[in-house]
Amino acid sequence: MRCQNQNHCGGVKELLKSCELVPEELEMSLERLKQFTKPYLELFPGMKSQRHAEDFIAGLLTDLERKSVEPIAERIGQYRRPLQYFIGESPWDHGPLLDKLCAEVSKDLGESNGILVIDPSTFPKKGKDSVGVARQWCGRLGKTESCQKGIFLGYVTNKGHTLVDERLYLPREWTKDKARKNKCGVPEQVRFKTAQKLALEIMAARGPEFPHRWVVADDEFGRGFSFRKGLEALGERYLLEIPSNLLVRAIQKPADQKIGAAGRARKKTPYRRVSTWTAGLKKQDWKKIHIRAGTKGPLDVWAARLRVQSRDQQRRSKKIQWLLILKTEGRNPEVRYYLSNAEEEIRLNEMVHAANARYWIEDCFERAKGKVGLDHYEVRSWRGWHHHITLCLLAIYFLVDEQRRLNRSTPALTLQQSAEAIGEILRNPEIDLKVLAWKITQRLRRNEQTRIDHWRKFHRLPPPWTLTRLNHVPIFAQ
Repeated sequence: MRCQNQNHCGGVKELLKSCELVPEELEMSLERLKQFTKPYLELFPGMKSQRHAEDFIAGLLTDLERKSVEPIAERIGQYRRPLQYFIGESPWDHGPLLDKLCAEVSKDLGESNGILVIDPSTFPKKGKDSVGVARQWCGRLGKTESCQKGIFLGYVTNKGHTLVDERLYLPREWTKDKARKNKCGVPEQVRFKTAQKLALEIMAARGPEFPHRWVVADDEFGRGFSFRKGLEALGERYLLEIPSNLLVRAIQKPADQKIGAAGRARKKTPYRRVSTWTAGLKKQDWKKIHIRAGTKGPLDVWAARLRVQSRDQQRRSKKIQWLLILKTEGRNPEVRYYLSNAEEEIRLNEMVHAANARYWIEDCFERAKGKVGLDHYEVRSWRGWHHHITLCLLAIYFLVDEQRRLNRSTPALTLQQSAEAIGEILRNPEIDLKVLAWKITQRLRRNEQTRIDHWRKFHRLPPPWTLTRLNHVPIFAQ
């Protein structure tokens, strides 16, 4: 039967064509891994350390279910103790590797409209001997539980997104216990610092390295007056999520102020919860904004904003800021609130897209924990934690870089599929790449057909993957 809509059929064929993976592209992956790791390996002291680093990064990229020292050593046919010592006790400094990573990410992904995202991540851990373990809020479990907590910095542009730096949070009880610190090898100079203080340290160190327009973070950081003040001192334009009970008062423009009988402006509006201000907004105050092309259809939010002054921690800020409110529709509607020190002329559309950048860093954590074992470590020491996390950040950026290369010929290929392909090649270098490429192509075609079927509900075809992936942040003038 002939298709009645030739344009529609042609569009489907083009979308399915973007799923075709050629084996010649996969052939280059192992050589690319060697090229990628070479400048990092040169930062390790001695050939033995370099070999261990190369083996461990390759192990993180394999298809192992558990990517800790012992399974990796077993996969590469080595005794676990040397690799265990390399990760947990060897005195190599992880700092230069992160410096190199930041330089590479800035060079490869850097754009003037980039967004820096500060995000904490927790790692559930049992026992009391692992560095930094304490009963604290564990976002992964959604409750207070025994866990470790890291503060991470991510970078998002139209070219890609990845994690670039980290800090381990040490609770106050840890910093006061010298015996415990010594047992885990915590440097003597390490003192208690709040998560907000650690985040400001990261921003002071890394902010100048990355071209960016925004700094965004969740309400753990947005609720604190001192953190917002710290970002302003660094000259940063921020957009920080805040809790619904934060007190603000709306600031009317002079033209909108009502004049009393004595000819003077009426008393300023009182401080109220941000959720209260939301309830008072009118229909015309909301604007529907397209976020990105989702798998099951276009993703949109309703957005509104007003100029406010905040009152938090018993301090009244005279600074006028934006209160941004985002509201989603559907079965589980959600309302989120943000404070920003952005200039008055900044467009609402730009602020909404900046707020959405946190989605891409959540995607980074999902990739890192699911594909390179970010949370699979079994080390207990300060060195061990930083060593494992740093090598994972290198591994995840290799996958990001490799996906960008493979997307030039296969736009529909996701990081998950490219990671699985690299894992199979590392497990069996003699694998038939034609068969592997064919299997991946078939899987991509099935996924793409499902995406097309979902979008047909909106009487349209989904946008090509090349456009979908260029929807991380709005395209500003460069």
